[in-house]
Amino acid sequence: MTISARLLTVDQVAELLGTTVRFPRRLIEERRITFVKVGRHVRIPEPAVAAYIESHTVQPIERRYGKVA
Repeated sequence: MTISARLLTVDQVAELLGTTVRFPRRLIEERRITFVKVGRHVRIPEPAVAAYIESHTVQPIERRYGKVA
């Protein structure tokens, strides 16, 4: 993470992911996403959210003649 990376609040991450606030909080609790503690506040770097989305993106299967390739 670079120092210029934008830090997002849990609310902002939830909105970006289209989930409730509970989901990013659970990701933090389970240490499944990178986060930064700023005093008692928790912030998530924007590149960490992008990396999470990238690593959990499922590519479609290419089908040929009705069978899975």
